[in-house]
Amino acid sequence: MGPSYGGPFQTVRKLAQAQVAAGLSVSVRMPWSAEAEAHCADWAPADVKISGEILLPAFGWSPAYGRELLASSADVLHTHGIWQHPSWAAVAWKKRWKRPHVCSVRGMLEPWAWQHHALKKRPVWWLMEQRNLQSASLLHATSAREAQAFRDRGLRAPIAIIPNGVDMVEKPRIRNPVAESERRTALFLSRLHPKKGLPLLLEAWAKLRPENWNLHIVGPDEGGHRADLERQVTLLGLTDRVHFSGPLTGAPKAQAFYEADLFILPTHSENFGVAIAEAMAHGLPVITTHGAPWELLETERCGWWVPISTDGIAAALEDATRRSPEELIAMGERGRAVVAERFAWDRIAGEMIACYEWVLGRGPRPGCVR
Repeated sequence: MGPSYGGPFQTVRKLAQAQVAAGLSVSVRMPWSAEAEAHCADWAPADVKISGEILLPAFGWSPAYGRELLASSADVLHTHGIWQHPSWAAVAWKKRWKRPHVCSVRGMLEPWAWQHHALKKRPVWWLMEQRNLQSASLLHATSAREAQAFRDRGLRAPIAIIPNGVDMVEKPRIRNPVAESERRTALFLSRLHPKKGLPLLLEAWAKLRPENWNLHIVGPDEGGHRADLERQVTLLGLTDRVHFSGPLTGAPKAQAFYEADLFILPTHSENFGVAIAEAMAHGLPVITTHGAPWELLETERCGWWVPISTDGIAAALEDATRRSPEELIAMGERGRAVVAERFAWDRIAGEMIACYEWVLGRGPRPGCVR
């Protein structure tokens, strides 16, 4: 996997690396793609092997990957995501080795995701995916709401609720407050996909037209959604205030966070929302919707958590853009403190390792398992 795969490239990779740092032997297996090969070194020090090319892209089907996985005598198999070939391979692995299987569903059973492409997913669910998940030793959810989505699908396996982690920025975001007359920036950074709710944000922006604010949209295009958004920007008369940058990684991505004053993810559905945690780690206040499990933005006074609607987003935007630079910076620093306390990768890796020990019969039931 590479950066265009969105959150899993960050979360699965960082989890593997943190587990290696904690003393675990971690082997990562994935089907071949040009992007996966180009970013193979990013997974070090985890042991990474990329198997043969995907022959049926719609199902991620790679016979060589299936054979490679089936030959692995690991103590625990931990898969990430569902609906594609790795789920079939996991069923075969469990049948052969009779060893524990942990599955991180990665938001793919959330209500919005369950309905998206439903005609393709329902046959796969009844043919294989339900059996794969029912036979898992442990399911991993990143929030209580995602865990409930598992139960709503009739799954009865134990569930570990462990959030994703986030890298802390070494230097806090210390930016001198700009003069009230200068332009400030609201940042969206995620995949450009209908699930992310950008049409709602653009409608809210056009409704409010916040004075002296720009909207910076960053992320890889998926399925041609960017062209739809650019047409909407033109129709709404926002071409002078809304800018697209395409995908950014590394230093350019960090610079986009640094140059922003506010972060917005108007999503329809997230099991976690890695970009939200990243923005908080950079000291930005956040606006997101009830489609993401981030109530703490309200309880910790570091952002806005609003209904999934144009009006809900517009109300938060109005409040945020009328606040002084000093107020927004203070909100961002509160969010940064929350991330440092709750979402450090060493803590997340430790909880997951405790779950592995439990399913292997080597340790007590962790408190995160329900």
